[in-house]
Amino acid sequence: MVERQPGHTRATQIHKRGEFLQPTEEVQPNVPSFLPPLPSDAPRDRLAFARWLVSAGNPLTPRVVMNREWQAFFGRGIVRTMEDFGFQGELPSNQPLLDWLAIEFVKRHWSLKEMHKLIVMSATYQQSSHLTPDRLEKDPENLLLSRGPRFRLEAELVRDAALTASGLLADKLGGPSVYPLQPASITTEGAYGPLTWTVSSGPDRYRRSLYTFAKRTAPFAMFNTFDAPSGESCMAKRDRSNTPLQSLTLLNDEAFLEMARTLGREAARDTGTVGERIGKLFRRCLTRPPTADEVTKLVAFYQKQATRFANGEAKAAELLGTSEGDALNERAAWTTVARVLLNLDETVTKS
Repeated sequence: MVERQPGHTRATQIHKRGEFLQPTEEVQPNVPSFLPPLPSDAPRDRLAFARWLVSAGNPLTPRVVMNREWQAFFGRGIVRTMEDFGFQGELPSNQPLLDWLAIEFVKRHWSLKEMHKLIVMSATYQQSSHLTPDRLEKDPENLLLSRGPRFRLEAELVRDAALTASGLLADKLGGPSVYPLQPASITTEGAYGPLTWTVSSGPDRYRRSLYTFAKRTAPFAMFNTFDAPSGESCMAKRDRSNTPLQSLTLLNDEAFLEMARTLGREAARDTGTVGERIGKLFRRCLTRPPTADEVTKLVAFYQKQATRFANGEAKAAELLGTSEGDALNERAAWTTVARVLLNLDETVTKS
């Protein structure tokens, strides 16, 4: 797409009630009057508009960008209405902070990487998310940032975090979309015609969720469960729900079961004590060491599951999806422990 040659510009007209067959008065390119004007000597084209967007005289752009970045890190923007900075939107909870971030963003040459580093290394972000009665009374919605952020990860990050914990995540960059593991019937029985979902093989099966093939009429089911938008409309901010279906997905979805099997196989191969192996699994899934009470409970759970598989009450081959290999019962018992850890609220929560 290129600009038309001078003297050959196309007229743009307002259409009555949006009807393209009823053009009315002609309009010229410009910006809203309540914002800083375009330079008087600048041509009214896209290049001038792009320069105006990032000019020092237009504070709106860095404010909007930094508000969105703040929302990504803290779960809530300084202006809560991400999609509306106008009169119908909410006022900033901390106007000086928003202004300082916007100015700092421009000073750092519009580098999101530097602003991300600044935010995550701040004392505000590194606070504990522990909620005390005093903080709850004084700052129930954390508008004053009296505690660190705590909220569930977005749909794509839930899957990526589990892939990372299991060691399956493929770090390849770029390339075409991929088809992660999911039941084929989800797309073959779509309302707008079937879509053949052929699961990718090799590392493509474990690519970051960013690369997952997307179709509006057949969205990736796991993403929908965790509140990802379908793509039918532009979403400035996602809703967050807490439903039993999310827990069932983490426990029974074939992709998450595959990750649990991988963790279980590695734990079964380890030569440490049961407590030591549980500590390693715990750290991989929750990124912190377990407490003594947590170790005690998980050891008891492992021993109970090992007994069930040993006496035939549960079938290791059914859980593992194979009857080949050594120590099937032990691998199955560790897989159940991994399923529990991947299903914990703390595992899928930014805290």
